[in-house]
Amino acid sequence: MSLFRAALAVAESEGDGPVDWNAVGSAARTATDPGDLTLSAADRDGYAADVADARDGIRAAAGVDFELPETVQVQNRHHWIDANVDTFRRLLGPLESTSTVVPSLARTANTGSMAVTLGFLANNVLGQYDPLLLGDGDHGLYFVHPNIVAIADALDVDGERFRRWIAFHEVAHAAEFGTAPWLSEHLERHMTDIVDELVAGRFDREALSELNATMTAVEGYAELVMDRAFDREYADLREKLDDRRRNVGPVSRIVRRLLGFGMKRRQYERGKAFFDAVADERGVAGAAAVWESPQNLPTDAELDDPAEWLVRVA
Repeated sequence: MSLFRAALAVAESEGDGPVDWNAVGSAARTATDPGDLTLSAADRDGYAADVADARDGIRAAAGVDFELPETVQVQNRHHWIDANVDTFRRLLGPLESTSTVVPSLARTANTGSMAVTLGFLANNVLGQYDPLLLGDGDHGLYFVHPNIVAIADALDVDGERFRRWIAFHEVAHAAEFGTAPWLSEHLERHMTDIVDELVAGRFDREALSELNATMTAVEGYAELVMDRAFDREYADLREKLDDRRRNVGPVSRIVRRLLGFGMKRRQYERGKAFFDAVADERGVAGAAAVWESPQNLPTDAELDDPAEWLVRVA
């Protein structure tokens, strides 16, 4: 890892567009320790068993039928960066298409910002279900092994149990998108609308609010299913992970705020409270009604008033 080499990669960014994506990937990798990806036979078997058991447990607890993605990978941090550079590039493509020649100073600043973003995320992501929004191909399920090991150690919890709990969360996302084939297109449309408005020099607050409500439902349902389907004790995991999300250092707090981590934590908490209330009334299987159609998604107001949603989605 070399911060000087990372800075050099950003400074030498090239092209006429607003971001040099090759430099983004190079700088993010250079500034980020990839982490140890040495997996024992027990580790490999453990990941495979956790994912398969999560699929079976969630099918039973949530009353939904879905298949796992064909792509299930255990990655290091550099692998995760490489996969997500393409995602960011696809998402921000419309911004690049409107640009002619971007001043080198602006391109360097944009490239540096994206590299910092990817590097920070690569050090914090535990697992990811990727529906490949704005792209072609199969959905993917990824686990960042060095982060899972490091955070389990930091939390002082059993690594195998922590890994299994994370697997249940990510497979819960696979259940959402597998149960609701319309969900990928729904999210893609909102994201595209927001970027298109930015390209036109406008900010669509309503589209952003709807996207936030949908993501709150996505994260909240995964939290519900993660806990209700998990086959081991998890109260200490939940408490310690929530404490970690709240208590970070000042530099990390600033970066997290800039990247919207506070919003994401709020999505977890708000969404879980909504679905806990729904599940208490209708059971976990009843909560899956949210994925029957886009019309069943909770509105922003209903997220804070589950009873209103329960009346509407009878």
